[in-house]
Amino acid sequence: MQDTTTASAQPQTASRPSGPLSGIRIVEFAGIGPGPFGSMLLADMGAEVITLVRAGQTPRGAAARGRKIVTVDLKDKDSVAGVLTLLDNADALIEGYRPGVMERLGLGPDVVLGRNPRLVYGRMTGWGQSGPLAQAAGHDINYISITGALAAIGPAERPVPPLNLVGDFGGGSLYLVVGLLAALLEAKTSGKGQVVDAAMCDGAASLITMFFDMVAAGRWKESRESNMLDGGAHFYGVYECADGHFISIGSIEPQFYALLRELAGLTDPQYDGQMDPKNWPALKQKLTALFKTKTRDEWCKLMEGTDVCFAPVLTMSEATQHPHMVAREVFIKQGGHTQPAPAPRFSRTPSSARLPIEADLAGVAKEWSGR
Repeated sequence: MQDTTTASAQPQTASRPSGPLSGIRIVEFAGIGPGPFGSMLLADMGAEVITLVRAGQTPRGAAARGRKIVTVDLKDKDSVAGVLTLLDNADALIEGYRPGVMERLGLGPDVVLGRNPRLVYGRMTGWGQSGPLAQAAGHDINYISITGALAAIGPAERPVPPLNLVGDFGGGSLYLVVGLLAALLEAKTSGKGQVVDAAMCDGAASLITMFFDMVAAGRWKESRESNMLDGGAHFYGVYECADGHFISIGSIEPQFYALLRELAGLTDPQYDGQMDPKNWPALKQKLTALFKTKTRDEWCKLMEGTDVCFAPVLTMSEATQHPHMVAREVFIKQGGHTQPAPAPRFSRTPSSARLPIEADLAGVAKEWSGR
């Protein structure tokens, strides 16, 4: 299979899209968080994404790549009319306003789908388009709080926010993108678009499906650091080293656990009871003391690349220098800043990280009308 790493890492202008979504036209109403990130993923994969912004609202950073940036005044009737003309020839729309805002602007699904019945209308919110909290303000931490996800993450003393990965980007952007792509595929057969209601609370709940299964089977305790995958087990967790840095181990399977014991010199018979939770607290204490006897680099020399299931815990700056990440060109430089390269990789139609450019609403609408 062709390695597309180099091809996908080359910055290009936004006017030359490549990738499996080349030819797909998407209009994004500029927002924050999951909407722009989802649009970046689609643009990386070749979609032509037009981002509508207010005057003075300039998208920044990696999440803006691959776009044509168009300034509009959505409070102006002529501008709204121009946006509707643009949407007449779009395949999909992405908006992240509170429920009802697009309707008040004259750009709600009834209006847009009435003009362009095949359009997929993507709505990205935290609480969703309906429900008692639909009109309330919130952020990632709130959306994952009501799903059960946040309560399960962190040390025993208190939950710890997992950055905004679970709500904004995992439960938000990725579910929005999956929903849009599914609806676009269906529209090719039916000729009809539809509304995709992507809510972060829905997506975050979906992400923890496996853990709901474990609760139902009696294999999960609803107290942090009491389970195999939440730091409770001695063989699956993070340990501090002699130099203050950290390492991670995930030696779940018996053969991986046996190798951990061999390389770390864990000869105490107490380690035989790997899957007995009663042993975990004492064995965690022993491993905590053991891993502090060597530096992170020393443990890397001993275990990295083996079947222990081991990795150093790196900062973002360190991650860009790791040999594996360098070899795969996981990070690129664009606009003078280091950022993750497009993912996933395609053998025949590689993605590309394209620089954003400014465009004119009337010009883009005229271009699209020639489809």
